[in-house]
Amino acid sequence: VTFFIPVILAIAIAAFVVWYVVLDAPLLFAFSTLIAILVIACPCALGLATPTAVTVGIGRGAELGILIKNGEALEISEKLTTIVFDKTGTLTKGKPEVTDMAAFATDPATLLRVTASVETNSQHPLAAAIVRKAAEAGIALAESQKFDTFGGKGVQAEVDGTLIVIGNRAFLNERQIVWTDEIEQRVLALEQQGKTVILVGFDGELRGALAIADALKATAAQAIDALKRERLDVVMITGDNARTAQAIAQQVGITRVLAEVLPQDKAREVQRLQAQGQRVAFVGDGINDAPALAQADVGIALGSGTDVAIESGDIVLMKDDLLDVAAALQLSRKVMRRIKQNIFWAFAYNAVLIPVAAGALYPLFGITFKPELAGFAMAMSSVTVVTLSLLLKRYIPPAKR
Repeated sequence: VTFFIPVILAIAIAAFVVWYVVLDAPLLFAFSTLIAILVIACPCALGLATPTAVTVGIGRGAELGILIKNGEALEISEKLTTIVFDKTGTLTKGKPEVTDMAAFATDPATLLRVTASVETNSQHPLAAAIVRKAAEAGIALAESQKFDTFGGKGVQAEVDGTLIVIGNRAFLNERQIVWTDEIEQRVLALEQQGKTVILVGFDGELRGALAIADALKATAAQAIDALKRERLDVVMITGDNARTAQAIAQQVGITRVLAEVLPQDKAREVQRLQAQGQRVAFVGDGINDAPALAQADVGIALGSGTDVAIESGDIVLMKDDLLDVAAALQLSRKVMRRIKQNIFWAFAYNAVLIPVAAGALYPLFGITFKPELAGFAMAMSSVTVVTLSLLLKRYIPPAKR
């Protein structure tokens, strides 16, 4: 529009001068030509091309349960190259359950009692699963003291005067907890099944391992397949060890995994992908995902997630359906294509009719374009743009069909 208006004014004045001064046409004819050019070139359609498509697109997204917070998210979504999924609560249901329990040099009831007594102080989903398991077994918990948490690694506290250390390998190694090769093989076997293994140690030795499984969401594999068809590189990010992460990723068809990533490092991993020239979307639902959602080019938050994650996201999925991730990106691309079509038709009207309004057909065919017809054509160009935008209300993303 910055260049459009001066160019149109120049064409209109030039047409007036040519007809009135050079070709000695009547003043009324030359002036009518000038007016017709200005009327037909009124940039209403150009002004409507983008906002109408964006407004209808955002409204259509809301009908589908996809809340798009701004038009910028639509524009960037079209250019995405990589989409990163958090695992727990995003790809999985976020309701993990203890499936296996192995006790070493202690009895299972004691192992579950001390572990749940410590984990009752934690808000982590895995901790909640252990506490639920103890409640289901009717085990009364003991009081714990000096509870401390180590982000992405584990927790520790004193129970009955004994320091209980719970977490991953690295954390227990830091606390100088040791175990045998035989126990290591049992732990590996559980991890290869895609289960998260929580290690429990006290008195300087590994006393138990609890395997926790979090079922994948029903549409996870379909969503990943739909995103691959959109030519996006799909990545899973998790704090789990590499073996567990790979096992889960294979179930949904993800080949690229970022494992053993601490919660505070998720945003850094997104930034690293961006530094490689990738346009990144991040899909998450938890408090720890908020920095990554904000760092990503487009943050996609699940409506079932925490308030801070929803606030950090550019797009919020109101339904707990991962197919809506693909649907949101497909809708965004459709809206951007419709904006380009609108702009094309807005310029097409001008490109065809401005020469006619300037009198290009008059010498050969005696055809002129009166100002009132120019006004009608200008109105029709705006109607065309609005109609094309309104057609988005009937759009159903392929992922939702």
